[in-house]
Amino acid sequence: MTNYFYVAPEQLIRDRAEFAQKGIARGRSIVAAIYDAGIVMVAENPSASLNKISEVYDRIAFAGVGKYNEFDRLREAGIRWADGTGFTYSRGDVDARALANFYAQHLGDMFTEGQKPLEVEILVAQLANHVRPTKLYRIAYEGTIVDEPRFAVLGGDAETIKARFAASEDSFEPLIVTLKNAIAALAGPERTIEVSDLEVGILEDRGNRRTFLRLSDEQVSELLR
Repeated sequence: MTNYFYVAPEQLIRDRAEFAQKGIARGRSIVAAIYDAGIVMVAENPSASLNKISEVYDRIAFAGVGKYNEFDRLREAGIRWADGTGFTYSRGDVDARALANFYAQHLGDMFTEGQKPLEVEILVAQLANHVRPTKLYRIAYEGTIVDEPRFAVLGGDAETIKARFAASEDSFEPLIVTLKNAIAALAGPERTIEVSDLEVGILEDRGNRRTFLRLSDEQVSELLR
């Protein structure tokens, strides 16, 4: 005879949440912020090839923290969704809110029905055009979507980093100022993050369809002078 062990639903949800939160807390944080001409995303990431920040579509970017292989699969799925939607309907029908809903449904299903929840927290960023505003959508491991009005922090120690950044910037500043504030918030008062350990991406209109740009170490160093 098979013995079945009963676990109260409330306890199961708490255990799954604790498991996911521990995995996310081990990842290094990301700050994403709206500046006066676009969006900047800054990650502490010493790897030159395992990117946390990527382009998804014309005016949409993705950032993820936690277990790399899990959020990278989400990134790839988002690109396929965006390409399919743009091909089936029109490129203008691809927007960050719909993509965030796509991610939220998948994360929510994995949290409640999967063998284990995904140990990730992700961000979908959208640069404004003539019909849509600039947006930052943070999606948690259980599928909750938060529409962040000005900036978002993902990953371990997020509340402390969020407080540091909020104290340093209270309006939409130029890129140079916002980048410096984001790096200072990530580093804290007791350490310094080398440029080689940073990954920086921006969404900004530059006169063509592509708005995403990954900044090189040389470009970041120039901005930080």
